[in-house]
Amino acid sequence: MAELPEAPSLNPALPPPFPLYDVSGTHYECGIQHGEQASVHIHKHLESMVDSLGLSRDTIRQRALGFRPLFEEHCPHLCEEIQGLAEGARIKLADAYAVNIRGALNFTSDGGCTAFAVQGKGTAGGGPLIGQNSDMLPTVIDQAYVLRIRPAGKPACLIWTFGGMIGYHGINDQGIAQFANDIGGGPVPRFGFPHYPLKRLMLERTRVSELVTLVQSTPVWISGNYVVSDKEDHILDLEATPEHVEIVTDQGSGFLAHANHFLSARYATGDNFRQSAIDSFMRQYRMEKLLRSKFGQLDLQMLKDQMRTSGGSPTGICRKARSTDLSQGWETAGITVASIIAEPTKGQLHIAPGNHPESRFTQYSFTG
Repeated sequence: MAELPEAPSLNPALPPPFPLYDVSGTHYECGIQHGEQASVHIHKHLESMVDSLGLSRDTIRQRALGFRPLFEEHCPHLCEEIQGLAEGARIKLADAYAVNIRGALNFTSDGGCTAFAVQGKGTAGGGPLIGQNSDMLPTVIDQAYVLRIRPAGKPACLIWTFGGMIGYHGINDQGIAQFANDIGGGPVPRFGFPHYPLKRLMLERTRVSELVTLVQSTPVWISGNYVVSDKEDHILDLEATPEHVEIVTDQGSGFLAHANHFLSARYATGDNFRQSAIDSFMRQYRMEKLLRSKFGQLDLQMLKDQMRTSGGSPTGICRKARSTDLSQGWETAGITVASIIAEPTKGQLHIAPGNHPESRFTQYSFTG
């Protein structure tokens, strides 16, 4: 089980720590266990997708099965896990695919985020730190949990996820860490591989160089960004679009930050910036300023404090909603639903739910 916060708040308005679900075995067995343990979260996710996508349940199912050949081509072993997920949660197979496709069913972007990575030379403890604030509609909080998965013959993973998604932000026990952001603008979306199973495939690798090869060989449906690191202290940023994968390096600085606009020369254009979340640029600035000014002294507590601050709201790193009308989408009604910091060489995730400054971080690990 996850460790409880050292001094949990008695404030009833604060969301509780995300639950930890532990699964192991073949991919099919992992899927069954995942579906059984997260059944309530999965059903909530499916219900919310009808509203967020503006599609009927039947249409969602029909479109989801249209993506099945892509899964069979790029990750047949994960098809077995999705089959198990459906059986464990007692949902239709099409529903199990749908929760792992989401926005691609309707060509809709569904989240923000401010991600970062720091090499060991930039931290007080000498180990790399990497993570992000995940910015989405507040309904996600009740659908979210941490999945500790040990698939036979594959690296074990710790993943913050929600509603039956088999791949999302996290680390593996080989030192790989990956965090991600949506990006405004870029090449026009097209039918292609969803980002969620790609994130899971990334956590089956052991080196950043392997992640580059994987992303370059996978035809994604919409532009998305990945901030990644490995046990050899390599950090890298990959802006993956339906046409190209642009690599953004730290240029020797020892740190990277990425919000929701392009940084690569090919796509960092005025037109794409106009299609990006309006607060992305200030969040990028604030995160880069912290990493640069405290480089060499950065520690876990410093990053926790920064990621929970809404200073300069509504452009703070910890995001507040501009509206309570969820139909306006994440850019207007979205909040920080989770702050996540990884210590990949220690095999630990530190996660705080929601955007309340008093929400405490809970530590999750591969042991205990």
